Amino acid sequence: MSVAIRFSRQGKKRSPFYRIVAADKRCARDGRFIELLGTYHPITKVLKLDAERYEKWRKVGAQPSGTLAAVIRRVARASAAVAPGAASGAKKTV
Repeated sequence: MSVAIRFSRQGKKRSPFYRIVAADKRCARDGRFIELLGTYHPITKVLKLDAERYEKWRKVGAQPSGTLAAVIRRVARASAAVAPGAASGAKKTV
């Protein structure tokens, strides 16, 4: 079973928010998932991610989707520019 870390869309029309999930690549985007890793609200740009669980899945071979990887890079860059010492911790909120 190959695992992907990706977004699962929730919310209503024109008001989306996304769950960040570890899921089997063969499952539908909003279908069954293995573990919930966090949430992302694109309107307010708030990302909540359990960094320890994210790294655990990365170590066992799960690949993040392109969109998710870009969002995490952008948020990490923004938080590093604002507060250099605030990049560590289990939960990240921007």
